[in-house]
Amino acid sequence: MGDYNIRREEGPTRGRYVIDLAPGAEAEMTYRREDGRIIVDHTGVPKEYEGRGIALELVKASIADARAEGFKITPVCPYVVVQFRRHPEWTDLLA
Repeated sequence: MGDYNIRREEGPTRGRYVIDLAPGAEAEMTYRREDGRIIVDHTGVPKEYEGRGIALELVKASIADARAEGFKITPVCPYVVVQFRRHPEWTDLLA
């Protein structure tokens, strides 16, 4: 997945996918866990890093994890909703 090092941070009910871009600059996609699925509620990339496909890399990381771990994804964040529309091959992961 690109040249980005993506890490997943998990709490008891919330988590996020993160890419450290530079000291003090990170891209993130946040979610909450509920009923065997994650509900993606926010994607953020610093303005100076927009347009490089970074947010899509975060979404792809969650897709890979969903396939590997057997959970579904409910996109609430408008960006992620659009990406699911653009990638019909992900439809089986929608919850």
